[in-house]
Amino acid sequence: MTQLLQRRMSAEQTIKDLEALYTETMKSTAAFRSRISDKYSRIRGLIEEDESLMVKMVDSEEVFISEWLEAQRQVLEEQIKETDSLRSTSKSLIQETNDLIFLQRITAHGLGRTLDLPPLREMEKQICSPEKLRTIERLVDDLTLALSQHFPRMWSYLRALTLDPSTAHPQLLVSQDRQQVRWGTQPSAGAPGSGRLDAQYSILARESFSTGRHYWEVLVQEKPFWLIGTTTGETGFQEGGPTKGLADQKKASWCVYHGDGQYLACHDAQETLLSVGSRVVKLGMMADLQQGALSFYDADTLTLLHRFRVPCLEPLYPMFNPCINMNNLNTQPLTLFCLRDADRSRSVGGGAAGTSQSPS
Repeated sequence: MTQLLQRRMSAEQTIKDLEALYTETMKSTAAFRSRISDKYSRIRGLIEEDESLMVKMVDSEEVFISEWLEAQRQVLEEQIKETDSLRSTSKSLIQETNDLIFLQRITAHGLGRTLDLPPLREMEKQICSPEKLRTIERLVDDLTLALSQHFPRMWSYLRALTLDPSTAHPQLLVSQDRQQVRWGTQPSAGAPGSGRLDAQYSILARESFSTGRHYWEVLVQEKPFWLIGTTTGETGFQEGGPTKGLADQKKASWCVYHGDGQYLACHDAQETLLSVGSRVVKLGMMADLQQGALSFYDADTLTLLHRFRVPCLEPLYPMFNPCINMNNLNTQPLTLFCLRDADRSRSVGGGAAGTSQSPS
């Protein structure tokens, strides 16, 4: 009885610790949300201020050129008026028969000098050149290019995957919301080891990808063993073992395996030891089928772990292997991550749906 009481007290204390951690996490998340929102507000302010400045520069350039052209037009109109006046005077002088009076009137009206009516000079035309406007547009293009280095974010391609129980090994447990999978039963003494390269212990997503860019994340927590990646074939299981797909050697797979702190990049029977600085809690995968690349990331830091070159000849299916739970040391599930609304109801441990054993 004493042992049971102590176990109960320990569980109650653990619940209190979880509640405290939940409260602390919510406060921390709210603080991050506020700071990030404030930083985006400042970015929008800077962009709007820069846009206002550039538009004012364009408007000012337009006003300056318009005023200059108007001034030039007025000068030319005055010259036209002067020319018309001289022409009118010239006509009246032609009718003058007295030579003395004719000469006096020519001198008085300045008709004896050369008229100073120069054409528009090339330098003046250059004032109307759109060179400054081109410079303004170039500066905006430079800003666009600088921003485009960060956009679209990898998370812009985040896909909401759903596990397909029909592709799962009979000993895998799949949550009711199809977002979690774990090893369901203690293996027999004759069962294989961690099952890291035995892909028949996997489950696929319902979704497959043939073109475009697609990103997804998986919470691996502190699982000592897991195998996550993609494969080119569907799977199906019946009593007695796999019927097709992952066990078929004609199907290709590209995965990252974690086993007791070591990370391996696995392509079919080929393995490459990876150098990973810190333990991965969330694994991110980016399938860029336009470039024929499959990349694995530490999803929290967006640190690249490994990149495969993938021939885009067949659809790629996301694949998840929680690996065998040997001696109850690998009990944690693999959990798919997706975007969720901030106002969605929250509760400690409430995010995990109940599990049901996949059909055998």
